[in-house]
Amino acid sequence: MRPDPGPLGRAAAIPGAGIVLGKLEEVKSWARESSLWPLTFGLSCCAIEMMATAASRYDLDRFGVMFRASPRQSDVLLISGWVTAKMAPLVRRLYEQMPEPKYVIAMGNCAIAGGPWRDCEAVVKGVDKIVPVDIYIPGCPPRPEALIDGIFRLQEKMREESKQVWRKRAPE
Repeated sequence: MRPDPGPLGRAAAIPGAGIVLGKLEEVKSWARESSLWPLTFGLSCCAIEMMATAASRYDLDRFGVMFRASPRQSDVLLISGWVTAKMAPLVRRLYEQMPEPKYVIAMGNCAIAGGPWRDCEAVVKGVDKIVPVDIYIPGCPPRPEALIDGIFRLQEKMREESKQVWRKRAPE
């Protein structure tokens, strides 16, 4: 599944004028979904797969994904690995510091449900108990292809959300 070319790929061009006609909201939404800046919160072995996905073999940059170190510059919180009760307030604070619209991806069984440590009191039984999760990527650890698929699913979700906003704004 390839990312949508967006309104620039579908818009009407005026020959010889170098002008592309399209709705500003469509262009803005396309730019947002085509340029994801995740804040990585890697805590265990899933973080290794996340780093492998960012390396040259899979090259997330070609899909517009650029990892950021600051929550104020990020629009996606990518949580991989198990989260302890002591780390939960930090995850929540990072989420709250991100600008709107913001999304969360839970990568790996540990982030989704606690993994092999789910019976331990110190481990949170899923990050969805701390922050709202948009995309779940199961696996122990998930392969880089699964992370790329999760990013595509997030882009599709963003595309659907923007269509709903356009429908609400459309004059009757």
